[in-house]
This record gives sequence, structure tokens and C-alpha cells, in this order.
Amino acid sequence: MSFLKVPPWRVVSSFRGSIIPIFETPPKPAYQTFRPFLNFPATYTQCSFSPSVPHSSTPSAIPDASYRWRPMCLYYTQGKCTKMDDPTHLERFNHDCSRDLSVHAAEVERMRPQNFDFFLVFDLEGKVEILEFPVLIIDAKTMSIVDFFHRFVRPSAMTEQRINEYIENKYGKFGVDRVWHDTALPFNEVIQQFEAWLTHHHLWEPKHGGSLNQAAFVTCGNWDVKTQIPRQCQVSKIKLPSYFMEWINLKDVYQNFYNPIKEARGMRTMMEQLKIPMLGSHHLGIDDAKNIAKVLLRMLADGAVIPITARRYPDSPGNVHFLFKNRIR
Repeated sequence: MSFLKVPPWRVVSSFRGSIIPIFETPPKPAYQTFRPFLNFPATYTQCSFSPSVPHSSTPSAIPDASYRWRPMCLYYTQGKCTKMDDPTHLERFNHDCSRDLSVHAAEVERMRPQNFDFFLVFDLEGKVEILEFPVLIIDAKTMSIVDFFHRFVRPSAMTEQRINEYIENKYGKFGVDRVWHDTALPFNEVIQQFEAWLTHHHLWEPKHGGSLNQAAFVTCGNWDVKTQIPRQCQVSKIKLPSYFMEWINLKDVYQNFYNPIKEARGMRTMMEQLKIPMLGSHHLGIDDAKNIAKVLLRMLADGAVIPITARRYPDSPGNVHFLFKNRIR
């Protein structure tokens, strides 16, 4: 497989010329100070856009120069925000995921045809058990954000004391531990809601039980799909879903496309080499997913073709085939 070699230092930055404003990485926010109602039905988030911003299949317009970064409302991302009529809350928290991932129409013109219609940017959190499950849908033709799915996940094999310690260490430093405790669901419920969301977007059909429909997961590394999803399925006593049989490790595609002198072994290195500012809190899953999406969008705008990099088969899920010889190990 051959790639057009484009050194990162020769890439025209889409963050120059006021296409996307550059901000200092903000201080870690205390995300919410109110307690939501907890009797919401188990439904998936149907729309990731602010009610005042109609969804469009075309690339987002150039952001207004007055736009300032704000943390996402993590109740809203899970369909549980009760403050949508509160001006103070709306001013403090972002309710429109697309604002941080806007692209210029000229960037779309430089794109090459892709093997998929949609990319599902996926970034798990939780090394013992999964704690956070965020996914962004990116249209491979327009580079627009179609929707997102975001759930906090409650471990099933830990004591309550261990969970409390785990969450305090993981999310307390971001100020979102209360949101996690208010909204986290068991992994099997999260998977059920995720599959309903995939079906809603016509990306997977349960009756067929096969792979995704013209879509592929994009991860920053192999760990999320190769290791952690099968491990969590085993802990939660559920079968490994069939749509987790192949994925795109963006680090491998990045390495072959740009051929940088220094290997980009993580998201931060890729962003530094491309001079993309990182927004939000590193290791908060929804923020990391958006930052990975920013790298993906830049690569698409630079003309990269994003293929599958790893595959497993249902009859032997532990045996993973890596499709690139030159890959990050």
C-alpha cells in the first residue's frame, strides 16, 4: 500500500487564517454544580447539535471570531441535561459538539475518495474496566459531525468502595466525578443503547448481526478495540459484538502518510507535529475523541486515504491481523 508522503512541517495549517480559532488549553473545569433528575428513560441521544443550530450535511461555516471554547455539558451529551432553558448554564457550557470541529469548504475540496461513508471516532477510558464510551460520527465526504454517542460506564466487578476510589482518582481531577456517579450505566446497557443508536443512523442492522454498514471505527491505537472491548465483554458476560471485528488505528495511517522523523506514538504527538491545539482535558474520553477527530479531519483535508489497519475474525477473535508492515508498535 502506497501513501503520498507529506511532512507535517509542510502542511498548510487549517487553524491559520481564522478558519478555526486557536485557544490556550483552558483550566480543568468543574463541569456541573447541579444535580439532575435521575429518572430518565434509557434512550440514546438523538441529536448532538444545539437546538438553535440546524443540522446540515455541508461543512460547518468558519467560526465567528468571538467564539470561545467552553467545556461540554456532560449531562447533555448523555441526553440528561435539565438546564436547557437556563441562560447562565448555556453560557457556561457547550451544547454543540460541532463548534470545536468546524472545517472550511476548501478543505473538503482537497479530500480524496474514501473506502467508507462514515468514520466512528472512538476513545475508551478505564484501564481496569471501561468507565467512558464516547463515539463521534464524521461524514467521510463532507467532514461534518453527524452525531455523537457518549455514556459513562459503571464497572460490574468492583465493590462500591473500589468504584468510588477509582472514579475519584480518574474523574475527580476534572471535576466530573459527580456527573459520572449520576449517569453511569452498566456496560451491557451501554452496548444496547449504542446498538440502538447505530441502527438509528443505519450503520448496523441487528438482524444481520454483521459488520458496520459503510462505516469504520477510528482509534488512537489498537488497545480500545483489540484489548479492552473483548476484556469488558468477558467481565460483563456478553458476546463480543460482530461490529468490533475491524478498525482503523489512526497512528499507523499517520505514520505512513506523513512519514515524520519522530514517530507519533500518541494523540498529543500527532497534534504537536501538525500544530493543532489540544482543547479540553486529556483522558476525559469525550474531549480526547474530539481531539482525535481533529487529527482525522486534518489528515482528510491533506489528502490521506484512511483504510482499515487491523482485523479479527469471529471464529478466532483473539487472533488479530495487522494490515500495515510499517506500524506503531
